[in-house]
Amino acid sequence: MANFYPAILANLCENVEVIPAVNQVELHPFFAQEAALENMKSYGVVPQAWGPLAEGKHGIFTDPELTEIGKKYGKSAAQVVLRWNAQRGVSIIPKSVHVERMEQNIDIWDFSLTEDEMKKIAEKDLGHSEIVNHEDPGQVAYKVRGMVYFVTGKNP
Repeated sequence: MANFYPAILANLCENVEVIPAVNQVELHPFFAQEAALENMKSYGVVPQAWGPLAEGKHGIFTDPELTEIGKKYGKSAAQVVLRWNAQRGVSIIPKSVHVERMEQNIDIWDFSLTEDEMKKIAEKDLGHSEIVNHEDPGQVAYKVRGMVYFVTGKNP
């Protein structure tokens, strides 16, 4: 499932026999969603990040703090961000069409961020998405119609 925010996820989990295994939501340093992560963990739902690199927004690939942390480990800012989410227990789905970036995206398991580095990255949180407004019924309806078309090939 995707984009089940805390109240919706709680409502679902309290009213079904089979708890969802994964909840795919926007998770990156600029929208960290700590409360949503805690809620998912309380129900045993694995958080999965779509857009873990903030769709390239906020200068994430050249951010001075992320770049500085990366230098310490011989990693890119993107690798630092992916490792940050992984260390938070988040399954990540980074998007790339470039083979060398795909290889970099998987090369995050040979280092660990310190507690201070984790906190420094989390401090970038804006507390809201700047990619999509999940509270806008029009955007939600558009996504649902788009998913129906994707799955069935028919316009709803």
